[in-house]
Amino acid sequence: MKKYFENLAIALLGQSYGELNSGEKKVIDSIVENTSVSENVNKTFHEGLTFGQLVADKVASFGGSWAFIGLFIAFIASWILINTYWLVGKAVFDPYPFILLNLGLSSLAAFQAPIIMMSQNRQTAKDRLGQKSTYEINLKLELELMRLHDKLDAMQVKMEDK
Repeated sequence: MKKYFENLAIALLGQSYGELNSGEKKVIDSIVENTSVSENVNKTFHEGLTFGQLVADKVASFGGSWAFIGLFIAFIASWILINTYWLVGKAVFDPYPFILLNLGLSSLAAFQAPIIMMSQNRQTAKDRLGQKSTYEINLKLELELMRLHDKLDAMQVKMEDK
């Protein structure tokens, strides 16, 4: 059986089985075993995420939404209105120029930016998995078409000989 893998790899890819990368070996194996190489990359990727990574993805998802922007505008407007107009003549919690508000916004940005970057890096890794899977599927299709053409050519030669 090992010889069959070797012969198939040389015939289809022009390299010995041992010289192939893992994706190419997976394709040759699937041709020999007559199995599919396609997989649900989303499911495979999300099964390996830790709790912290899932939380970071949720924070990034909410932080980049219109709901967050709307709530944030409402919060800032409320903060300014409360501290400017409703607390006039009283002990103002955060008077103009709203230093406490600026501290809060800076802190939010300092925490939110790395969390969003972590999520984007995971998305990039997920995209790479998808590209690898697409490559394997396309390679298998191409190799199967080559095999089919060889069979058709052999049948054509056989028909011409008769």
